[in-house]
Amino acid sequence: MVNESPQGTPRRGRPRMTRRGRLALSAGLAVVVAAAVLVPLLLLKESPAPPPPEKPRMLLIPEGWRASQVYDAVDKALKVTPGTTRKVAEGGTLKLPADALGNPEGFLFPATYPVYKKTTPRGLLDYMVRTARERFGAERISAGAQRNGVSLYQTVTIASIVQAEADTPEDMGKVARVVHNRLAQGMALQMDSTLNYGLGRSTLDTSHADIRMDHPYNSYNRQGLPPTPIDNPGEQAMHAAVDPPPGDWLYFVTVQPGDTRFTADYGEHQRNVQDFNAHRASAPN
Repeated sequence: MVNESPQGTPRRGRPRMTRRGRLALSAGLAVVVAAAVLVPLLLLKESPAPPPPEKPRMLLIPEGWRASQVYDAVDKALKVTPGTTRKVAEGGTLKLPADALGNPEGFLFPATYPVYKKTTPRGLLDYMVRTARERFGAERISAGAQRNGVSLYQTVTIASIVQAEADTPEDMGKVARVVHNRLAQGMALQMDSTLNYGLGRSTLDTSHADIRMDHPYNSYNRQGLPPTPIDNPGEQAMHAAVDPPPGDWLYFVTVQPGDTRFTADYGEHQRNVQDFNAHRASAPN
């Protein structure tokens, strides 16, 4: 805008803000200042996002593994010094049945277990033993053991033999029946699986020298069950041990995979053994 002085000389004036403009400007500054203060306050009060959950690695313990195999697998899974898990297991701190006398064989339940960064050998062994006690302590198994006239620990021992000897899941019940029949008649079990466990090996070939050896797991020259389970059985073997099908079988031999022959006749059994030996002789090394 152009103003004139009283003398008539034109002059330029400074623009003046109206009251409404001044209020508007003040309000705008207040909003900016408030926003500048509010943003850092919000940032300070907002909690950080939680880290994603740790994805565990999985450790598979197959049915029928011996305790020694479980120890080695746990050592590798947890990346600890070989022998660490065995020392923990033999330390006498696991909650095992009194009959076990501190030996966890038979109670390292076969399953798939999660392994985290903080997992320890003791924690993993505790998990296995606790799972076994829960599964084997079921009423059906306890009642079956009592019906068969054996303790729960002896039932686990029978199940471990069944797990080792049966060629297929369908054969488990018959193997269990052979064990019960032999125990009832006072016969030696004569199981290669117990003999091999005592010798710390796994083989299909048993010599006359082997069966003459004197050790607690030689079921050829000792009657009754071995002193401990010989592996860690699964639920199917346990159910077979407590509820085997009826039958008079006293002998069995797996001639070849899928061909296990059960009989109560010793002569027939000898012929089946001859077939086994012939098959073994013709098989490639």
